[in-house]
Amino acid sequence: MKLQKEKKGKQPINKDMTFSQIIRKYPKASEVLFKEGMMCAGCPMAMQETIEQGCKAHGINVKKFLEKLNKKIKEKE
Repeated sequence: MKLQKEKKGKQPINKDMTFSQIIRKYPKASEVLFKEGMMCAGCPMAMQETIEQGCKAHGINVKKFLEKLNKKIKEKE
């Protein structure tokens, strides 16, 4: 199986991904979710709700939130 390389400047997590996709693919991202008050891991809406929708519902700046998520997943263990 070939892994796709990320395009330069493109963030792995984007506003159109659902919370469940992010939690499954990038477990470290859940730290940012909880820190920002988004308890998405246990929410039934996590299966369908996108990052953009969740941020709007919680009054969070989407761009800044994505920056935090992508920074977190790039951190080394």
